[in-house]
Amino acid sequence: MKKIKTLKCISCGKEHSLDEVKYVCSACGGNLEVIYDYNLIKKRFTQDELKENSYLDMWRYADILPVDDLKDVSPLRIGYTPLYRNKRLADEIGVGEIYIKDDTTNPSSSFKDRASAVVVKRLLETYDDDKRIIATASTGNAASSLSCISASLGIKNIIFVPETAPIPKITQLLVFGANVIMVKGSYDDAFDLCVKACDEFGWYNRNTGYNPFTREGKKTAAFEICEQLEWEVPDKVFVPVGDGNIISGIWKGFLEFKKIGFIDKLPKLVAVQSENSNAVYNAFIKNTTTIEPVSGETICDSISVKIPRDGLAALIALKESGGFAVNVSDKEVLVAVKEFASKTGVFAEPSAAAVYAGLKKAVNEDKVDRGDSVLLLITGSGLKDIDSARKAISKAYRIEPDMNELKKIISSILNRGH
Repeated sequence: MKKIKTLKCISCGKEHSLDEVKYVCSACGGNLEVIYDYNLIKKRFTQDELKENSYLDMWRYADILPVDDLKDVSPLRIGYTPLYRNKRLADEIGVGEIYIKDDTTNPSSSFKDRASAVVVKRLLETYDDDKRIIATASTGNAASSLSCISASLGIKNIIFVPETAPIPKITQLLVFGANVIMVKGSYDDAFDLCVKACDEFGWYNRNTGYNPFTREGKKTAAFEICEQLEWEVPDKVFVPVGDGNIISGIWKGFLEFKKIGFIDKLPKLVAVQSENSNAVYNAFIKNTTTIEPVSGETICDSISVKIPRDGLAALIALKESGGFAVNVSDKEVLVAVKEFASKTGVFAEPSAAAVYAGLKKAVNEDKVDRGDSVLLLITGSGLKDIDSARKAISKAYRIEPDMNELKKIISSILNRGH
């Protein structure tokens, strides 16, 4: 693949060829980054070409993705998700602009479809038919995403999840035909078991923060943001952070579009983490690259990790972008789920709604200027975790089909407002 120059370790800097390694650095075990020949890409990938491109999904950026062609990509529409401007919310919060990148509209209702689409395509390009089995560990979204994309292509997949994963996400997996293994332990336990199983049985491993091609799918959201905002970028982009792979992917996307001349400004990234699952936040506040484990216990299951597998890359993204990290409580997140949905019409799961809670906290701490344009990356649908959402809402009225009973509650509804 001529457009890929090397796989470079983000920890020690060692470079590898595509044939040399599968997942991590051979020298130190660090995560790898795909480095392209950007001069070559610039010759055939232009803004004019994008204007004529008929693919209204993530594959419109195939020239800067690690794929040989578009043969056998998933037939599902992945990416090119809506970007909304909400002036009313911006005025209320006290910032210049608020944009919402809504990835709940992806096939499995999750941002993770971007990564799964690229990784499954890599499987099809590099594995023989009789060896095409793919596995992953996940708290839910990456798993349901992989199962969804695999189902669309007839690929067998094996999923490791902690037994505490939300029932709606487990249901999604089973509906898509996944082989689900519920692990009595944490996400980190499921992750480690998945790695051992892939080594033992020769399966392809999609694990986030382990397979370098997951980041390549996630960067496409940054490409879309640039294009949808007509080659401008927000001042700040708020990203929910667990393993750190989304924020590192988003940063890679912005950097690559700057390298090939599509944009001339870079945004500051803001990592939003939940209390007790805030290892990246802790390292950033301490100004260290040493990431210490935390309990990982949070209502935000999609960003619940003890040790972020792509934590170093997340820290690099924050520091290079001049951004910062925000820590929010589960209570603040539950308030955000209801408030964000009622003010925007976008129903986000707790892990995604965390960015709205993070924005409110950052504004209160004067970390966001009043004139700033802000983008909130909404990575998963609230329908994936109904039990958590129910904790944040009041009960519905229950009455007889009688006008007198109805009149008793109408005045309180009208006085309460929207």
